[in-house]
Amino acid sequence: MNLRGLNYWWVFLVVAILAIMISVAVRNTPSSAVSIGEFQKQLQSQNIQSVTLIPEGATTEAQATLKDGKTVITVRTLNNDPMLSTRALQEYGVNINIQPLSNFNWWNLILPLTSVGVFILLILWMNRSVRANSDAGVTQFSKSRAHVLTEGSIKLTFSDVAGCEEAKYELQEVVEFLRNPERFHALGARIPHGILLVGPPGSGKTLLAKAVAGEARVPFFSISGSDFVEMFVGVGAARVRDLFEQAKKAAPCIVFIDEIDAVGRKRGLNVGGGNDEREQTLNQLLVEMDGFESKHDIIILAATNRPDVLDNALLRPGRFDRQVVVDAPDVKGREQILRIHARKKPLDPSVDLHVVATRTPGMVGADLENLLNEAALITARAGRKRINMKDIDEAADRVVMGPARKSRVISDKDKKVTAYHEVGHALAAEKLPNADRVHKLTIVPRGRAAGYMMPMPEDRMHYSQGVLEDMIAVALAGQVAEEIIFGEITTGASSDFQKATNIARKMVTEWGMSPLLGKIAHQVENETYLGGYQDAKNYSEETARQIDHEVKRIIDTQYGKIKVILEEYKPVMHTVVETLMTRETLSGEEFRILLKGGQLPDEEDDSGKESNPPFTPKLNPGGV
Repeated sequence: MNLRGLNYWWVFLVVAILAIMISVAVRNTPSSAVSIGEFQKQLQSQNIQSVTLIPEGATTEAQATLKDGKTVITVRTLNNDPMLSTRALQEYGVNINIQPLSNFNWWNLILPLTSVGVFILLILWMNRSVRANSDAGVTQFSKSRAHVLTEGSIKLTFSDVAGCEEAKYELQEVVEFLRNPERFHALGARIPHGILLVGPPGSGKTLLAKAVAGEARVPFFSISGSDFVEMFVGVGAARVRDLFEQAKKAAPCIVFIDEIDAVGRKRGLNVGGGNDEREQTLNQLLVEMDGFESKHDIIILAATNRPDVLDNALLRPGRFDRQVVVDAPDVKGREQILRIHARKKPLDPSVDLHVVATRTPGMVGADLENLLNEAALITARAGRKRINMKDIDEAADRVVMGPARKSRVISDKDKKVTAYHEVGHALAAEKLPNADRVHKLTIVPRGRAAGYMMPMPEDRMHYSQGVLEDMIAVALAGQVAEEIIFGEITTGASSDFQKATNIARKMVTEWGMSPLLGKIAHQVENETYLGGYQDAKNYSEETARQIDHEVKRIIDTQYGKIKVILEEYKPVMHTVVETLMTRETLSGEEFRILLKGGQLPDEEDDSGKESNPPFTPKLNPGGV
């Protein structure tokens, strides 16, 4: 009999025993238990035919049969209760039966023993099933939890990964070594023991590691850094040993540790000793990586977006010899990524992925995949069979800003304030020489924004002082437009002022763009891939006042500059706002036609054609 059939017999046996216990308990349970007062009432009314007295220690149970001969009632009371005396019962004409005290009830012993036996059998059955059907038994607790993909099971190759050509070139050497290690050994060459993939979240580090295993056609051990560490001391180190023992048996192979910063953080940071288990795990990992022999042919790939927190011993030569940066792709890489994710999606002939890639700077592979997926969902909800440019535009708006809140009730006054605010941003973006051109202008609320102007940012490596000043001016232009038209300002520009102040302060304290303070870095920002940072301030109170004065000077200068421009184009603002109030959304081309004094054609309700170019996300000036 196989194990599965045996498990079924155990279940049947347990259920049968429980059924017998329940039936016996029901059979031995009195049909009706009453209070002493109810029993005395039946006795006084001479409705009782016979009584059986069952002594049990200091109490007596009386089972009384009523004169109908069918109903039995029971009551329990003390042995010396005068109501149950022989004389009292005979006065009411009741037949008396006394059960001997020595009559032992075996069920009182069998039922508890059976319950204990059933509980023991359940424990044995559960333990046997767990140990037989999974690796989660007690003896397997210290085993590695790595997910093993055998040779040839990974179909992913370098052709399925785009946007990181330099990283693929670096890893091609690893693939050649795993395919033909003898060629390297014959020359006395030592392949790097470990390669650390560094990059922002979603850039394709895990995908690239699987592609290496697919190209080399070798076993692939995949595990997360958090899978090593447990609450029990020594378990993490044991799992590291077990992982590398398995890898040595399967060599040549690849061991991939995702999010290695969970176990590889710098040692000695926690004084209270709470890091002992994690540090023991890290120590064992260091020993295993340093103890490889050349014949093992094991390549360690690890991924992290926090290389700044890793222990120095982990990054030295002989362990992680190389660091491969998998950064956000450029425009060519974004187009290649879009083409890969669009393979199984029916695109309308009007969709130009090069245009989409051009207008999506800063997005990584995960962002672009999510963009096309959202576009497919929008197309499916609309009942169409092909994804068009309008679907991609709407998908990008949903991803970045959230769904449109068209049901929100907005007064005409608030809508007009929003329109002039966004038109002010758009005019500044078009008239300033170093600003990004307008891509989209809308007063349809999304998320917490009542409206927005989307620029079309360029892929830049460096930002000049002129570019930064124009970015500040564009951010301030919304409130300037409100002040010119309405003579007062609103709270809608709070995020604009935060962005402008952030850029101006960086210009003064980090980038040396202040003639008063000179070329000195007053503030050092240690930025990580996650966006967090720590500031180191090394200046006096007097310098702090000068910094504040310079930040205010830069903002006031740009505020005055953009105010002059908007005053000049005040009639144009009225024309654009009038059209925007009617259409609610304008593309960059439509805005430029109005800016030149042209007329827009009548709107057509054609959901299958492109109405707006693809979305362009805002460039965060804080990340410059």
